[in-house]
Amino acid sequence: MNSASFFRPVSPPRIIEGAFTEDQHQRMLDVVRQNGPWSLILAQHFKSPDEVVATTSGAVPEGFTPTWDMFLSPVFRGYFAKASTVLHPEIEDCFFNKTFLDLVRAYWKADYATPENMLFNIQGPCQGGANPHLDATRYRGISMHNSPVWLMNTMTKTGLFEHWRAKKAQVITWYYKGKVGGGFTCWPDGPQAEPHQIKAPMWGRAVVVENEMMFHTAESNGPAAMRHPQGLAINSLMAPDPAVAGGWQITTDGVAIQQIPEEEFRFLIHWGADIYTDYAELKVALDHTDDLTHEQVFDMIIADLRKRGETFEVPSDPLTDQKFIGLLTRIYDPGQPAIFPPEPEEAIAA
Repeated sequence: MNSASFFRPVSPPRIIEGAFTEDQHQRMLDVVRQNGPWSLILAQHFKSPDEVVATTSGAVPEGFTPTWDMFLSPVFRGYFAKASTVLHPEIEDCFFNKTFLDLVRAYWKADYATPENMLFNIQGPCQGGANPHLDATRYRGISMHNSPVWLMNTMTKTGLFEHWRAKKAQVITWYYKGKVGGGFTCWPDGPQAEPHQIKAPMWGRAVVVENEMMFHTAESNGPAAMRHPQGLAINSLMAPDPAVAGGWQITTDGVAIQQIPEEEFRFLIHWGADIYTDYAELKVALDHTDDLTHEQVFDMIIADLRKRGETFEVPSDPLTDQKFIGLLTRIYDPGQPAIFPPEPEEAIAA
């Protein structure tokens, strides 16, 4: 598989401005403030560091054991909607968004689209750019509801399951007033091509994308001295700072390890939709007449590994076996993007 040509979205990213009204933005922010604290992305989606490696780009050397410390990043997550269901009725209009539906149908040139999920990331200053990744790629029968993220992304990297891959699209919106970095870096022409960047400051700026087939990452943001909070751990949490209006704080085991001023707060809203080219494609998905099972997935992967001449022990539980996950990462990883943009200069804040 030539990853330079395979990992490309159906259309180039499309930038829009004013994705939400200021009233919608405030209501979503109120939900975040009133319903925390929020845990790390890593803590929510991965059971081991090996699963993180399988999801990002770039394999570790054979025999090397990755640790959580290699990947810890102060970015926290929560959900506004799951499984086409709004979790907070006060923001229902943000999720069932006709403008977004029109955007993603046009992006795919498709007849049908259904809002599927809506999540948010919150953070203060953070190092970015080091781990370009793909978003979890859903397949008929294999989704976030029954499968780990690493498996779905590994399935994409194998190229074996294109027949079952679900069409997806996202509208990703940022609210960030910081003066250092905070943009979005992506490789829409493949990981060996030049990256594209959407630069901050952002206030309601959004991009329409297919992040399951496009490597992407956040740009570093904020003062460099604040990007690695001392005491950050896999169980750290982020919530409003009770002592500072508009501020935020990160805690570990109940102890505040970092205060984040409002001007350094970066708020990302990720709206995702299922796309169906036509009614026939929609009907196959709804009727579940052509769904994959985990057994079928691993049978196909194991057959492909043997075809490649790989010698390995078939695990009793391939969903969690770290040695097997490491093997799949080594065989199927397309490698890091070849070209990275320069880091943002802190001097621009002066």
